[in-house]
Amino acid sequence: MPMLDLFRNLGLAVLGVALLYYGAEFLVKGGVSLALKAHISRLVIGLTLAAFATSAPELVVSIDSALRGSADISLGNVVGSNICNVALILGLCAVLHPMPFHANLKKFDLPVMLFAMLALTGFYFLSHGINRWEGAFFFLCILTYTMLNVILSKKQEAKKAADGAAETKAETDSGVDPEVEESMKKPLGVPLALLAVAGGVAMLVFGAKSFLIAAVAFANAAGISEAVTGLTIVAVGTSLPELATSFVAALKGENDIAIGNIVGSNIFNVFCILGIVPVISPLMGQSIRGLDFAVMLGTSGALFLFGMFGKRLNRVQGALLLAAYIAYTVYLVMHHA
Repeated sequence: MPMLDLFRNLGLAVLGVALLYYGAEFLVKGGVSLALKAHISRLVIGLTLAAFATSAPELVVSIDSALRGSADISLGNVVGSNICNVALILGLCAVLHPMPFHANLKKFDLPVMLFAMLALTGFYFLSHGINRWEGAFFFLCILTYTMLNVILSKKQEAKKAADGAAETKAETDSGVDPEVEESMKKPLGVPLALLAVAGGVAMLVFGAKSFLIAAVAFANAAGISEAVTGLTIVAVGTSLPELATSFVAALKGENDIAIGNIVGSNIFNVFCILGIVPVISPLMGQSIRGLDFAVMLGTSGALFLFGMFGKRLNRVQGALLLAAYIAYTVYLVMHHA
């Protein structure tokens, strides 16, 4: 790669990462501020608003890649991001700060996440890709999932208010606990929140596009296939907002947001991204390998089992997930040819 192109692509990569991070910050801040007005629990904020906001880069990159004819990057980005979210991000967060599993996460969201992974794997090997009908099914799933989450959350918040529990009354006044309010400082007003959301989306769009151009250029120069590029470089790059959000939430002890953000992001990646992209441009004849799906199912299944049979994601479990991600990435890099 010529020196001028090297510096240009490095600049695009740095700019892309910066825009992705700060774009997600604005989008999450604005979205959460709006959610507080609707009296929605922090778990649902993590599962929906924060998860969808931080997954916006994956959506933008996947649509852009599909329109460019690089469908392997679109699907590889989703599979790779799901692996990265659970194994790298939750693994790292759990090593730093063990995180309890919320009862609702066990009963509803973890099973939905595992179903999404199984459905993606089944559709892929059935159709050798994702066609328009399968994409439409996924999109219907994300609409249903989001509506059910909001409805269930409002019912639970109403029940808490009716019970008159002292520790939850402050939560029903603002939608979250006072500690969450403090960690957020002062929620934005509606006009500023809308502006933050719009600005965040714009930054995510340009950041994702900038990072994608640089990542593909470096991968091509190194002779790395598009599938591996999507599974590693692009997947990690577009997962930086999830990493930042969950990392900070875990350090502050906001475990519902930390875990909810990852579980919700993985559900969003499959149901929304692969619900929209195949309708625009079917992702057929892909070259994502069975190993990649096996790792995605293995890490998601491990998180599901940890949640079903344990009260928290502890440091040992986090270390196992982190070790699995490191081993998988090393294998991909060494066998990219």
